[in-house]
Amino acid sequence: MSSGPQARCACDDRSRALVVDGVTRVACVLVEAFAAAALERCEPVLREQPLAVVTGAPPATRVVEANARARAEGVRPGSSDADATVRCPGLVRRLASLDAEAAARHALLEACLAVSPRLEDAGPGLVHVDLAGLRRLFGDEAAIGQQLRRQARAVGLEARVGIAGSRTAAAVAARVGPTVHVLAPGAERATLAAVPLATLEWSEALTATFTRWGLETLGDLAALPRDGVGARLGPAGLQAHDRATGVDRTPWAPWMAPLFWEEAQGVEWEIMTLPALAPVLERVLERLCARLVAAHLVADALDVRLALASGGHHARSVALAAPLAEPAPIAALLTLDIEAHPPSAPVTGVALSARVVPRRAAPGGLWEPPPPAPRDLAAVLARLTTLVGSANVGAPVVVDSHRPDACALVGFEVGDPDMASNSPASRHLAEAGRVSGGVGGDDSCEAAAGTLALRRLRPPRTVTVETRDGRPAHVGDPAGGGIVVVTCAGPWRASGDWWDVDVWARDEWDVALADNTVWRLVHDRLKHEWSLDGVYD
Repeated sequence: MSSGPQARCACDDRSRALVVDGVTRVACVLVEAFAAAALERCEPVLREQPLAVVTGAPPATRVVEANARARAEGVRPGSSDADATVRCPGLVRRLASLDAEAAARHALLEACLAVSPRLEDAGPGLVHVDLAGLRRLFGDEAAIGQQLRRQARAVGLEARVGIAGSRTAAAVAARVGPTVHVLAPGAERATLAAVPLATLEWSEALTATFTRWGLETLGDLAALPRDGVGARLGPAGLQAHDRATGVDRTPWAPWMAPLFWEEAQGVEWEIMTLPALAPVLERVLERLCARLVAAHLVADALDVRLALASGGHHARSVALAAPLAEPAPIAALLTLDIEAHPPSAPVTGVALSARVVPRRAAPGGLWEPPPPAPRDLAAVLARLTTLVGSANVGAPVVVDSHRPDACALVGFEVGDPDMASNSPASRHLAEAGRVSGGVGGDDSCEAAAGTLALRRLRPPRTVTVETRDGRPAHVGDPAGGGIVVVTCAGPWRASGDWWDVDVWARDEWDVALADNTVWRLVHDRLKHEWSLDGVYD
């Protein structure tokens, strides 16, 4: 009769997991030795060497994490720096970096976000992924697991994936067996029963208790009554029993992507020159852009924060001419900005924060030329901005004013049909087309035969004008001498902006000269100056 209660208990555990989570299948993405993996992501060359992550100052330096090569040499977390060096003479030591770990943690979450929109941040190097609805996109569960590993590898992390009906069982599956370990639905407990307890990480007190009780596998622990284990070992014992049975007791805590994506790296020496700082910027940008590409995003603006040896920070905000995810043009833009605004002290750390927007396809119009490549455009605009200043770079648009030639510069827009169609320049052209009747308008809008065309001179040429009774009578041109005015028409008077410092007032005259030419003259009524604005052809 003993099998009946155990079977009912197993069924209750499985049903409880489904009710708590509301999830049928879960993938656990695990990055082992996460502190070391985060540093290897910053310095890929460390993957080929035994690495130990240490904290503390000598002689109290302790190992907090070690990669697979160091563990193979006997280096373990908690050992002293001296003991680790004796066990592995070629050991490479790096101080633990909270910035590198935080960036790697976000990178792993964002890589998984490209596969499933429902995630749970279970801790450093551990992500739970809801697999509901992913079969139609990626195939069976093994294919989904491989896709998760590819996404993690794209951001510089090597991951293991376990798939099961609960988060607890999936986490155990990720730690044992193949790199993509799929447990059959309903068979999680039976499959994990043979897993040795020694292959999983437990506290020293629990390990000693399991040894004293004679427990060797997860199945041995799962066979014990849960209430009895909890009475003897407390909350730690209850968690260990749930781990052995593969039961989830906590609700799913969904993770939301941040508005700003950050990447940082510290340096072990003070950087005093821009050529030495540029490679560090490039490495940080490469990791940040790899995360953006994996999540199908692009950067619209960047915030640069340089830690200084003086204890302060040098912060800069750099707006990109076009959304980008390529590190090379962004690095060139950052280098030019830092060259124009250098830090006041040597640099000891670099942090980049990107404001992201979704990557969208932007095909050109049928009758429009192809837009320039975003990286080429960004590089050209960065160089132009450095040469003439940001206030003198942009796209010209016509200002809503009666003043002739009134225009302004706005941010250059390219590659987005919606933005281009709503730009001030496009709206002005559309209104002009409506006024003129557009291409192919009715015959009433066609110009009459023999109508003169005005060819404007830019910039207008200064001339001297003699008037008689307030009307032009003689024009003195420095290039061609004096010419008598035969007849004239005007004035056409216009003024505006009287409420501003840019007030203007002008009279326009059309004059027929003795040499059989017709000119458009402009009289500035505020400056009392005459200019040749155009010639009729």
